[in-house]
Amino acid sequence: MFIILLIVIVNLLLGFLVLSQNAKSMVNRTFFIMVVSMVLWMVSSFLTDNALVEYRLVWAKLAFVFPVVVTSSFALFAQSFSFKSTLESGSAKYIITTGLIGVVLSITDLVVGGIVTSDRSTAINPGLLYSVYIIIVLFLTLNGVWHLVMNTKKKELQQSTQALLVLVGFITGFIWILLTNVLVPLVWVSSDSPSFGPIGTVFFVVLTAYAIIRHGLFDVKFTAVRSVAYGLSILALGGIYYAVAYLVSVAFFQGEVSSSFSLSPLNILLALALAFIFQPIKRFFDKTTDRIFFRDRYDPEDFYARLNEILASTTDLRNLLRRASSEVASTLKAERALFYVQYNHAYHVSAGTKGAGMLPRAESLELDEYIKNRGDGVIIESLLPGGDSIKRLMISHNLSVILPLTQKKKPLGYLLLGQQMGGTYNSRDIRVLETIVDSLVVAIENSLSVQEVKDLNENLQQRIEKATEELRLTNARLRRLDTAKDEFLSIASHQLRTPLTSIKGYLSMMLEGDTGKLTNTQKKVVSEAFSSSERMVHLIHDFLNVSRIQTSKFILELNQIDLALLVAEEVDSLEKVAQTRGLSIEFHDRTQSLPLINLDNTKIRQVVMNYIDNAIFYSRPDSTVVVELSNTMKQVTLKVTDTGIGVPKNEQARLFSKFYRASNARKHRPDGTGVGIYLAKRVIEALGGRVIFSSKEGTGSTFGFSLPLKTNK
Repeated sequence: MFIILLIVIVNLLLGFLVLSQNAKSMVNRTFFIMVVSMVLWMVSSFLTDNALVEYRLVWAKLAFVFPVVVTSSFALFAQSFSFKSTLESGSAKYIITTGLIGVVLSITDLVVGGIVTSDRSTAINPGLLYSVYIIIVLFLTLNGVWHLVMNTKKKELQQSTQALLVLVGFITGFIWILLTNVLVPLVWVSSDSPSFGPIGTVFFVVLTAYAIIRHGLFDVKFTAVRSVAYGLSILALGGIYYAVAYLVSVAFFQGEVSSSFSLSPLNILLALALAFIFQPIKRFFDKTTDRIFFRDRYDPEDFYARLNEILASTTDLRNLLRRASSEVASTLKAERALFYVQYNHAYHVSAGTKGAGMLPRAESLELDEYIKNRGDGVIIESLLPGGDSIKRLMISHNLSVILPLTQKKKPLGYLLLGQQMGGTYNSRDIRVLETIVDSLVVAIENSLSVQEVKDLNENLQQRIEKATEELRLTNARLRRLDTAKDEFLSIASHQLRTPLTSIKGYLSMMLEGDTGKLTNTQKKVVSEAFSSSERMVHLIHDFLNVSRIQTSKFILELNQIDLALLVAEEVDSLEKVAQTRGLSIEFHDRTQSLPLINLDNTKIRQVVMNYIDNAIFYSRPDSTVVVELSNTMKQVTLKVTDTGIGVPKNEQARLFSKFYRASNARKHRPDGTGVGIYLAKRVIEALGGRVIFSSKEGTGSTFGFSLPLKTNK
């Protein structure tokens, strides 16, 4: 009797503690129903043997009802345990339906056909469907066993250990009950045989309690401590009430508590006073039990808030990891905490509390392989099997917990925790760690992204600096080459000018007949040679002027010039050249009262000659080059218009650059230099004027200038 009462009390206490821990969880609910059903089955079994004879049949049938409820709730518990607090709806319906069928059969005579009673026990006579009842109970039991067996194969070692302990406890108790309550009555029907079935629940209770205490099956410590605090509060109130009632009885009723005291105002006031002081007394015992049982207790919500504030406060990865590890170690009372984060497949960052140490790269790769094979659950050293390589790794580094930080099921890093100071990590600590994983991963990913941008900027800056240095060196080389080229042009031009002057002089003498009369053919050839030598002299002058511009030796020698006369002379000098190319030149002098202008005779003559010479060479045969000179009161304008190849629109902006020639010009006249119009622009601008230019590809071009009539140049 005492043993059964003790088993009942322990079972009920265990069931209520689990339910109060989380009444909304399906795992907790089904476990509570299973434990309460066991208690009711033990009570009904006891009363089957010890109740009044006329009621024993009813209790006997109830003793067959509750095992169906136990196995049904066991199957539902195992399923919800497998699916993490949820039920698979289809399978749950089959379990509940089968259980209901078993309950209905149990209350009929088809299972319990009758009983044989004595003063000490009751024997059961099986009914026609007794074997069906056994099949139902076996089906429900095997369903639960199957789900728990599946859990023992899971990668999360803690959950598989919990499932194994519950499984072994239930199977051991079930086998005991099957032997004592089912098989023995089939072969030994005696009114003197007592029922030993309830003792089988001891196996289940002991192993389940071990799973709770050692492996965190249900976190009932808080509920148990609060229950103790509540009980102590009730006892304290009872003691206060008794002491006050005794003092009142001595003072007012000569040591005897009469019935009038229970209705007296003093009793009512005492009850109200006790009601008011209940909460302060309860808070006192709550704090006292917390100091005893929860010395290191912390509020998870406060911890999450502090940690999230740290994770959002900085993007510097090393600083973030150092501060986060300090917060985790401080809250969980870990001896040390270390973050190991890997990125770019080759680099890693380690940061943690003081003296946290380092994790070698080879061991991080071993952890990566472990996570790929076993899953990304929290790794607890105490739950790993003895020969496990990761257990040896953790022992060598004095680690208790490893929290994998995974990104898309790939290891991003790890949080390594040392021993907990003054205790061990409980299931509540593990749940807290599992909760912060996502926040840590997001913060680390953000920091890595910022770090990648910083690295990219640094590399980009280095590349820019390197490219800038290369450009600087290249520009220096180009400047040296340009200087060498200018020096070469200057020297070559000076050296060529003297012989060309002699050639031009001799050709002029031949044309004038000083060396004898020439035939028409000879005269034509010599004229062509004279024109070419003249162009060569102008080209040399251009090169010399370009060289002077580059060396800042370009000087204007100003004199009073009749610009109309100068233009007419250049037109006349180029008339023969135009005729040899089948062209004509028309000069329209539209000036009125044109005064003499301060100009550099040589340079302005060279500008006019370049404009007309280009018009001749880029015009089509049988066309006319029009030279027009006009003036106003403030300026004089020269325009040279041709009907030649023109300049492509997309190349016009670069036309006046040194040595630049349009693409169609290079095809039409390969021997050009691109110096003439560049030099013309510099001369006109030096004289205070502006260049005139307009062109249309395939139609012709207009080149010219306008000069102010009053200038000090």
